[in-house]
Formats: sequence, structure tokens, C-alpha cells
Amino acid sequence: MHDLESYIQQHFGINKESLSTVANLFAKQDLPKGSYFLKEGQTCDKLSFIKSGYLRIFTNVADKEITQWIAGENYFITELSSMIFRTPSRWNIQALSDCELYTLSRKDYENLHLIVPEWPVLEKLFISKCFVTLEDRVFTFLSQTAEERYNHLFAYNPSLFNNIPLQYIASMLGMTPETLSRIRRKSIS
Repeated sequence: MHDLESYIQQHFGINKESLSTVANLFAKQDLPKGSYFLKEGQTCDKLSFIKSGYLRIFTNVADKEITQWIAGENYFITELSSMIFRTPSRWNIQALSDCELYTLSRKDYENLHLIVPEWPVLEKLFISKCFVTLEDRVFTFLSQTAEERYNHLFAYNPSLFNNIPLQYIASMLGMTPETLSRIRRKSIS
């Protein structure tokens, strides 16, 4: 649980007394490869910290899988819209490898302000960071070529390319697997 506490401390700045209490609300969860964290149409009722492994967020559109994101170690995972607004999920979240998670229930999440009085401000910062990440992703798609998107992801998270099937990475980058292979060959040359 030390990884989780370090991450919470680093990103939220919670005092040490509250940090231990908050960290203890997270329950250890193992999610085997191929298992679903969440299926499309279900309501998300949890937020998890990924200690190890990879989870893919995806949906099916016209008989085609589209990968929205791949989250790995030291990321939080949830379907934020579903969890906050209690709406059916538009996304599937599936383990691409065996995963070790620390999971917080929606009920405990909603009561964090009782444990950490400054939680509303910290939550606003957390959700703002999520929004900025989304804005950056949209900007990247609108302003960069396929090769630039590949280079950006490779520089930011090279471990994905050794651990994740390339068709999922291609989908996440908005390109075909053939285009990704061509770009990879070019960058190796």
C-alpha cells in the first residue's frame, strides 16, 4: 500500500494523519487478465489505483473496437462520468494482464470530505488534472500527425510498446495497425 500512499501524498498533498486513514479505505483487489473491471451499460461504483498491470478502456462502434486509453502502474482507473453521475457506462474496462489494484468504493469516495476536510479542494484539483489530460489528448489528435502522436506516446510511456498488443495502441492513437507498423519501422531505421 506504500505505492498508493506515495501517489496520494504526491498528487493531493494530504496530511500524514489523513493519508493513512484514506489509504486504509482502499481494498486490495486482484483482477486476472481478461477480466472486466467494468462493462458497458453497468454503473461504475469504484475508483482504483493500479499497483501493477494494464487495463484497457474501450468500446465497440459499428463492429469495431475503439481503444480510448490504456492505463498502467501508478494510474487511477474509473469511468468518471458513470461514477460521479451514476449513469450507465459508455466504456468497457478490461485487464490486459494480471492486475493488482487498490479499490475505493463510491460510497467511501463520497464520504472522503468527512475524513479530509480539504477534500473538496483536492477533488477539484484531481478532476481538473483529468480534464487537462483530456484537453491535451484532443489537442494532440487535432494538431499532430500520426507519426507525431506515436513519437509523443513512445516518449511518454515506452513500456506500453513492450507490454500491450500493437492493435490496441494503434486504436488508441487513432490509426490502423498497418500505419503503426510502418511508423515503427521508419523510427527504427
